[in-house]
Amino acid sequence: MSRLHRPALSRLVLAGAAALALVGAALAPASGAPAAAVDRPAYVALGDSYSAGVFVRPWEEHDGCGRSARNYPHQVAQRLGLQLTDVTCGAAEVVDGVLGPQPSHKIYGPPSIPPPDGWPALPPQIEAVSPDTDVVTVGIGGNSLGFGPITLKCIELGISKPLQTKPCTKYYTEGGEGEHWLKEQFAALDRDFGHMMSVLRARAPHATVAVVGYPAIVPDNSGCKFLHWNQLGSVKKGDMPWLDRLEHQLNGLLERQAGHHGAAYVDTYGPSVGHGVCESGDAKWMYGIRDNLTGDGDQTDQPSEACRKIPGTGEACTFVHPNARGLDNQARQVTRALTSEG
Repeated sequence: MSRLHRPALSRLVLAGAAALALVGAALAPASGAPAAAVDRPAYVALGDSYSAGVFVRPWEEHDGCGRSARNYPHQVAQRLGLQLTDVTCGAAEVVDGVLGPQPSHKIYGPPSIPPPDGWPALPPQIEAVSPDTDVVTVGIGGNSLGFGPITLKCIELGISKPLQTKPCTKYYTEGGEGEHWLKEQFAALDRDFGHMMSVLRARAPHATVAVVGYPAIVPDNSGCKFLHWNQLGSVKKGDMPWLDRLEHQLNGLLERQAGHHGAAYVDTYGPSVGHGVCESGDAKWMYGIRDNLTGDGDQTDQPSEACRKIPGTGEACTFVHPNARGLDNQARQVTRALTSEG
């Protein structure tokens, strides 16, 4: 992670030390001298549902973004003594979310059932970044690529093509109907992500910037079972290696763009291999299509009409996002990236 700006990195290390000092001071006997105020570096978190930490308790309910208090922006800010502005939001895209407003019809919660008048549109996340910003993390790109619709297509084809072992792979490759569309999606994401990074650098020229990649979803299809909705439901096992390659290609684009713009790239995929959606117990760091909620408290999500149609006994339609242990992994990797000297 040698691309991190040294002045900002030094401030991060000092801020972390200051935070520890404050804890020590709070536990020490009171004295007559007033405690010195700590000027905490300003940290802005941009990103989509994987950064917001949707469906991990407790989450915010006021704007439909589903930001978890356990997401990596909150954990990193606490560990490094940063002043956090978290504008991450579920379903955010590079254009419709970071560079431009996020429309009401692209805000999905939780809560999954919006208020009667719908969620209000959100301002561009990039507006939270200014010349006074010291640290920026950005985890975005999956929605712009269309990873959600792609997964839904794989679910649909798994049902409608029962005799095919790899219907989704065939659809998006080998001259299939979706091959050209997917190539265009990658080209558009590459272009838009590069523009976003240029705008980000112009707004905060001295900030430490880290691009956060996506964790492993299905690095190994062993343990995956057809029609198990706490895993990938009707996605065929034969299509799972292709989905994994697609994620590698997406992460590769993000890493390349990070390097081109002098930002750090945070690999959350490598450390999460062996903890994908088809694992069980504590080894599972990823929610399935419909799964039981994790995190602190007893917060629930009333299922939408579409969710009620999905089989399974899971508490919510979590649709393949990091669970609480997955968020903890992200936090460890981002913290390491922001404090690494080499």
